[in-house]
Amino acid sequence: MAAMNRQLRLAQRPVGMVDDATFDLVETPIPELAGGEALVKMAYLSIDPTNRVWIREEPSYLPPVGIGEVMRGGAVGTVVESRSDAYPVGAVVTGLLGWQEHAVIGTETLGRVVPDGVPMTAVLNAFGSSGMTAYFGMTDVAHTKEGDVIVVSGAAGSVGSLAGQMGKILGGHVIGIAGTDEKCAWVTNDLGFDACINYKTEDVPRRLDELCPNGIDVYFDNVGGAILDAALARLALNARVAVCGTISTYNSTDLPDPIHFYFNLVSTRSRMEGFLVLDYLDRFDEGAAKILEWMLDGRLQAKEQIVDGLEHAPEALNMLFTGGNTGKLLVRVDPEA
Repeated sequence: MAAMNRQLRLAQRPVGMVDDATFDLVETPIPELAGGEALVKMAYLSIDPTNRVWIREEPSYLPPVGIGEVMRGGAVGTVVESRSDAYPVGAVVTGLLGWQEHAVIGTETLGRVVPDGVPMTAVLNAFGSSGMTAYFGMTDVAHTKEGDVIVVSGAAGSVGSLAGQMGKILGGHVIGIAGTDEKCAWVTNDLGFDACINYKTEDVPRRLDELCPNGIDVYFDNVGGAILDAALARLALNARVAVCGTISTYNSTDLPDPIHFYFNLVSTRSRMEGFLVLDYLDRFDEGAAKILEWMLDGRLQAKEQIVDGLEHAPEALNMLFTGGNTGKLLVRVDPEA
C-alpha cells in the first residue's frame, strides 16, 4: 500500500475569517519520485497574514490558490527520500512547500537547503521571511539611521517585533503599537522598545503626539487603516513609510476606509514605499549574516509560538487577526520535530 499524505486543500473562498468550510483535510498517496525530485517530511508550517491574501479571488503578487489545490504556505522539513543530488536524504529544506505532511520538490516546487546548525523554527522566523522582511524593510526601504524616531505597528508580531529591535540596533528611538498591555510590556521590557501604545485601550493619535512631538521619521506599517492614517498625519520632514502589510483589511468584506492624510507626504517631502520580501531572495545570505551577528551579541531575539497539528493550521491563521499570537506563529506538523 502506498504511503499516504495528509493535505489541507482550499475548498471554498472565505467571506471574512476562515472557517470549517474553507479547507478540506484529505489523504492522498505519496507519488513515486521522478529523477531530480526529493520527498520532504514537513516539520513546521509558517503561518503568515499573506496566507489569507492568497485565498482571495483577486490576484495579488502571486496568483490565488485554486479551489481544490493544496494551501500555499512556507514550511520547513527534512528530505526523507531523494532522486536528486541537490536534495540529499537528511537535508533540511525550506520553501513554499504547502500545508501538508509531505511535499515533492525538485521540478515543480523548489526548496532551499538550510545550513547545518540553524534550528528549524528559526528558519521560518529570524532567518526566514519574517527576519528578511524586517531587515530589508528597515534598511533598504526605510533607510533607518541614527536618531530616527520610528513607529512600528503590529509590534508584537513576527515581523514587527524584529523590525522594532532592528530600529534600536540602527540607532533609532522606537515606539511600538500592539493590542494588549501584555504585548506592550513584552516589546518594551524584553525587546527594548522605548514605548508601546495599546491601540485597543489608548487614543493612538494623542499618544503619538505625546511620544513623537517632533514627528515620525520612519513608520513601519504592518496594519494599514486608521493607524496608517494617524502616522501619515504626523510625519517629520523627509520621513520614510515602509509598507509591509495591511492586516486590518485582509478579512474585510467592504472597501477599506479612506486614507485622509496622504497629502502630508507632499508637504513633508516624504516617501511611502511598498515592498515584498521576494524581491530580496538573492540577498538572503546578506540579511542572515547580519541577523546572526545581532543574535549572537544579544541585541536581537526572536520568539515563536507553536500550535500542534496540521489540522489546526486554519485556526492558527485566524489567530493572526484576533491578536492571539505573540512573535512568530508556527504549526508543528511532525510531533517529533
